[in-house]
Amino acid sequence: MSITRMDTGPRLSRAVIHNDTIYLAGLIADEGHQEGIAEQTRNVLEKIDILLERAGSDKMHILRAALFIKDMKYLDEMNELWLEWIPEGHAPARAAVEANLAHPHLLIEIVITAAVKE
Repeated sequence: MSITRMDTGPRLSRAVIHNDTIYLAGLIADEGHQEGIAEQTRNVLEKIDILLERAGSDKMHILRAALFIKDMKYLDEMNELWLEWIPEGHAPARAAVEANLAHPHLLIEIVITAAVKE
């Protein structure tokens, strides 16, 4: 059994790879990318792309996505960006729920589980 942790800090690792599965921590928008749901979503999706590449995967290998949205009034706008980002035919199992996020300015947090590319 092998476990690899990436970007590990005192509270969490940004990614953990166990055998051929990659678990990303909840990703939120960076400072300076918090103007609205579109900007936050784009920033988080870019971070997912970068972390998956570093872990040996990509968005075509996402198995599951959990999206935590501050208010469901943002769901349609967020879904437009999600549909542009996820490759056709590679939609993962997904949940989108309304959540009280850690900071009031945050509108979305995304958690991803993916397979390592063979």
